[in-house]
Amino acid sequence: MHRIFQRYVDLLSAAEYADGFSEAMAVTATALGLSHFAYLAMPRRRGKRPLVISTYPVDWVSHYVRSSYERLDPIITLALESTEPFKWGLDLPSKPLSAAQQRFLHEAAQFGISLGFTVPLHDEDGAVAALTFAANQRRPQFERCVDLQAPVLQLMARCFHWQVRRKLLQEVTIDGIPLSPRELDCLGWAARGKTTWEIGQILGISRNTAAYYLNSARNKLGVRTVVQAAMRLAAAKADRQD
Repeated sequence: MHRIFQRYVDLLSAAEYADGFSEAMAVTATALGLSHFAYLAMPRRRGKRPLVISTYPVDWVSHYVRSSYERLDPIITLALESTEPFKWGLDLPSKPLSAAQQRFLHEAAQFGISLGFTVPLHDEDGAVAALTFAANQRRPQFERCVDLQAPVLQLMARCFHWQVRRKLLQEVTIDGIPLSPRELDCLGWAARGKTTWEIGQILGISRNTAAYYLNSARNKLGVRTVVQAAMRLAAAKADRQD
């Protein structure tokens, strides 16, 4: 177990994009006997779609997001109301479900998502997410697996959420334009005259990844060069200090 968890932490630390986070969790969940996982971070602003990272079937995830099922999903409803982890499934006792919610669970089961263990993730600033470990197993086998490993699964969920929020969700604005922490890191080092290779060495990422973040920041700020983007960052910092 120690080796599995240490590898998980290493993979999470190295992850920069959603696919890296998905691989970290998928490899670890599979090693623990759980076939699927799904992480959903609720949007902070109306009209925005939730962030979904999962190994659920692609057709189901697309259908879920397209149908705005986060508004109907009884698992998310319970995760919003409670901070305690919980098991769920069609044959597991739970709160009474509406006809639409029952249809939702039947739909999920058709895609091989019939049982789950969900960890609600509530932050101090009001942000809410949930991470679910799911399987298409016989109920006794699934419950034994979850009961044996529940503390580890909860810790994995919290580590995952913390890293995703730090790398993918947290934003800082420059003149009202949101930039991710990694974009700001790379732009800050570029403002000090560092090359993409040097930035990669400093931040522990590849040269190409550093270039990706710099170009992303440049495009967001609407300027032609990284130097101009760095100047915008320096100007914004100067304004805050005045």
